[in-house]
Formats: sequence, C-alpha cells, structure tokens
Amino acid sequence: MERKQEKQMSEAFCNSVFLALSGGFQDAYTYNTREEVFSNAQTGNVVLMSQHFMMGQWAAGLRYLLPIAAFALGVFIAEQIQYHFRYAKKLHWRQGILLAEILILFLVGFIPTEFNMVATILVSFSCAMQVQTFRKINGYAYASTMCIGNLRSGTAALSVYLREKKPEQLRMSMQYFGIILIFAIGAGIGGNLSAQFGIRMIWCSCILLLVSFFMMFTKH
Repeated sequence: MERKQEKQMSEAFCNSVFLALSGGFQDAYTYNTREEVFSNAQTGNVVLMSQHFMMGQWAAGLRYLLPIAAFALGVFIAEQIQYHFRYAKKLHWRQGILLAEILILFLVGFIPTEFNMVATILVSFSCAMQVQTFRKINGYAYASTMCIGNLRSGTAALSVYLREKKPEQLRMSMQYFGIILIFAIGAGIGGNLSAQFGIRMIWCSCILLLVSFFMMFTKH
C-alpha cells in the first residue's frame, strides 16, 4: 500500500507527471469552457476580481471571487482529512483525496454551461485538495497545479548549480523545469480538447488521476 511507501511513490517524479498533466488540463478546461475563469491560477483570478470590483462590475467580480473561496476551502478540507485519516490502514488518505477529486471532476462533466460557475467552483475545490495533498517531489517542495513556485525554485537551483557545480542542484532544477513542461503539455492538450469537444473533456483529467491513484499501490 501507498502508506508504507509514502516517501517513495507519493513523491516520485513518475507520479507527479500525471498530477501535473491533470493540473494543466483542468486550468485550460475551465478557461476554455467555463467563461474564462481559472481553476488553479488564483493569482490571475485575484487580479481580474479586483479589476471588476473597482469598475463597479460586481457580478463579474463574483465570478472570480467564488473560485478563490472554493480553492481556500479545498485546502482546508484536505488538511483536515490528512489530520483525521493519516493513520488509515485500508486506504491511504492521499488516495482517498484522489478518489474524491476524480468523482468531483466526473460530476463536472455533466454540468451544463448554464451552470459554469458551479462547475468552476468544483474544479477549483478539487485542484486545491490536490495541491495541498501532493507537495513534494523527491523531497523537494513543489506544486502540481501551478507554475510560479516551481519556476522560482527551479531557477534558484540552477543558479546555485552554476556557482557551486553540485549535481544535486542540477537534478533539482531539471525536475522543477520538467514539471513545468509537463504542466504546459497538459494545459495545451486540455485547452485544445475542451475547445473542440466541450465540457465532457474534463473526464480526461479523471483518467490521469486514476493512473496516479493506482500507481500508489505499487513500490517506486
């Protein structure tokens, strides 16, 4: 079980590949099919929310405020699940959160465009649970659903490597840049598929997360 191999599989690069692909896919999905609101990039949502509020466009600003609140709630719920179920034996708490995320995203695929706000809120909530649950890759802090922290960490590690020539710093840098590239690939695929085929393409993200779920039953 993943509980016994937590340091290996939950932080493994191969597992992070599927999480990052899914993270990029989800962000592009909500932007392209759910009225150009981000599910992961809450910084962008804060900027757009503030802009609309200051222009007196309260309804438009609310479109961005609610996903931000849902993201915060998702982090809170994931932390509570970790605390209360961290010693669960039948199923590791990380796998439980992945199952919940898969079910939420599967449901989103049935929500019609008339309820885009509800869909975006649910995706933001599930994304937050993912980013709170999977926070390390081979011992290094990272995010599977956004890029700015990974870009900072990867560039800083590269700078240290160029100065000190430590192979560990180069490996760290390449892992961060690799995750950014994978996230970008997921976003590109998600953007194109959702723009062409519509709201049910979020189910592709469910498949990616399901792969991650089953990987955590195996050893690294």
